[in-house]
Amino acid sequence: MDKKNNPGTVLVVGATGSVGRHVVAEAVRQGYGTRALVRDPSRAGRLDPAALKVVGELTRAETLADAVAGVDAVVFTQGSSYGDAAAAEAVDYGAVKNVLQALGGRRVRIALMTAIGVTRRGSTHDWKRRSERLVRASGNAYTIVRPGWFDYNDDDQLVVTPLQGDTRHAGSPADGVIARHQIARVLIDSLASDASDHVTFELVAERGPAQDDLEPVFGALDKDPAGSFDGVRDQANMPAEAEPERVRRDLGALTPNR
Repeated sequence: MDKKNNPGTVLVVGATGSVGRHVVAEAVRQGYGTRALVRDPSRAGRLDPAALKVVGELTRAETLADAVAGVDAVVFTQGSSYGDAAAAEAVDYGAVKNVLQALGGRRVRIALMTAIGVTRRGSTHDWKRRSERLVRASGNAYTIVRPGWFDYNDDDQLVVTPLQGDTRHAGSPADGVIARHQIARVLIDSLASDASDHVTFELVAERGPAQDDLEPVFGALDKDPAGSFDGVRDQANMPAEAEPERVRRDLGALTPNR
């Protein structure tokens, strides 16, 4: 997409969440035709009024046809309650699976928000990591963003700073902090960036002024390995062949020749 001349239409999944609302506002600000996926429009009054509210249930693919019809991009910001494995599968993973199913193989640009520390095993973050794998296997252009702790920034922590390899596993703000509006900007800016395609990174903020242009930031990052289910330099601690059968089936449906 050329956001200067033809911004296109973006669907925000998780639009009513604490990050999703910022993403909706940023998409509108940048000139995108913006759709916000909601279950109940009457309870989505805090969304930017310029966004179109589209009704659907992210855990049910059959309800998403209208939401994805004609969109050029999808931004995923949905999140389940930490520690609830069933909700993590249904929401963190299921929303990505269901939107891809609703798209029916049509190619769009994807920006997926997961979390810093997602490669540390033994938590519900495993389902976020599996959602990343679906995106990488889907054949779409994508950017995967793993933000640090939301809104723990000091006022002078404005420099958007990507990391790769997911090496920070303290499970506290010591892993890094980032403001919700900064996450939104990165997700939306990535949609029109060739440099951010097929890139996975953790996202934190460091001290200093905000960058005017994120393209050099994206351009300094390493791409994910071609054909890999995982991000560049991710730990090889989640073998695809050892995954639950239903997960292997989902990946197989996206990559039948593997």
